[in-house]
Amino acid sequence: MKAGQPMIQWVEINRKAFLHNVGEFKKRLGRTELMAVVKANAYGHGLLAIASLAQEAGLNWLAVNNLEEGLALRQAGFKPKILILGYVGLEQAETAVGSDLRLVVYNLENIRSLARAARRLKKKAIVHLKIETGTNRQGIPIKTLGIIAKELKKWPEIEVEGISSHFANIEDTTDDFYPKYQLANFLEAVRCLENNGLSIPVKHLACSAAAILFPETYFDLARIGLGLYGLWPSKETLISCQQRGQKPLKLKPVLSWRTRVAQIKPVAAGSYVGYGCTYRTTRRSKLAVVPVGYYDGYDRSLSNSAYVLIKGQRAQIRGRVCMDFIMADVTDIPGVELEDRVTLLGSDGQDKITAEQLASLAGTINYEIITRINPLTPRVIV
Repeated sequence: MKAGQPMIQWVEINRKAFLHNVGEFKKRLGRTELMAVVKANAYGHGLLAIASLAQEAGLNWLAVNNLEEGLALRQAGFKPKILILGYVGLEQAETAVGSDLRLVVYNLENIRSLARAARRLKKKAIVHLKIETGTNRQGIPIKTLGIIAKELKKWPEIEVEGISSHFANIEDTTDDFYPKYQLANFLEAVRCLENNGLSIPVKHLACSAAAILFPETYFDLARIGLGLYGLWPSKETLISCQQRGQKPLKLKPVLSWRTRVAQIKPVAAGSYVGYGCTYRTTRRSKLAVVPVGYYDGYDRSLSNSAYVLIKGQRAQIRGRVCMDFIMADVTDIPGVELEDRVTLLGSDGQDKITAEQLASLAGTINYEIITRINPLTPRVIV
């Protein structure tokens, strides 16, 4: 949807902020290539919108979670290397290989299905091996790498392009012990595969936090997700950066979430607001009915606790967050009119609402706040 087209709810994607963040990470990474992680609808920012900005920034790698996301990019005409980080089913192998999508693998069965698909298509299946280093999610246990290497040698249709792993708690602590333990395991896996005759050109371990904190994790490629969108992975990441005497990256939030006032409603003192009668006015009040709810990704736990910005001023949420509506108190904000802009996340005037603030109120993390914004909400590059 083009900027300027009338909308009731929309997400603004700040082009300059995104390109700035890419530049910040490129300076940090040096020769290490940057992969833009665009899974989960580009962390709520819009898959195709962010892919277009990544292309503008000259990034050659994109990472998605599943086959459907990869196909959406290919069908939209995007040509970069696309790596599927999540699971691709055995029966999806031929579609993935035929669409020139790279796959993370860790099961013998998937390797065989990809090889057979590649043989039928008369082309290579390009894979990245995922190593279990201590997260105990996806990954090949190091003790079974010999078996995997032996199987790969049976299939000339398989091209092993990369090896990767993922940190368990690099964002959650200022203690380096466990990240260093996982790094050691990763290096052991690389040696094991090389000893089994597999030389793998692309090694990647770094996420946003690792890219900020640990140059020893850079290798050939860094998978950058949250940081590209201008958010710090955690307070601990920032504290660790400062404790190390490293210069913090100057990240700029890319996303703003906005809507419009759907109704102005005067209510008497002592009136209940919303489902469950969880809020009762203590004076004559004026409410702005706002057409956003938990279906849109505005968490229900924000009931009676969060606020929105209208005319640059804070308007407290009154009552429960509904499926499609919230009610905001505009009693002390003069001149509010029908279809005035409402900021749910982002800046308005001198004030702002951050993903971290909403996450704190909702008892979650900034990742969840942004990724849960309804994919059907228009994303507009501004």
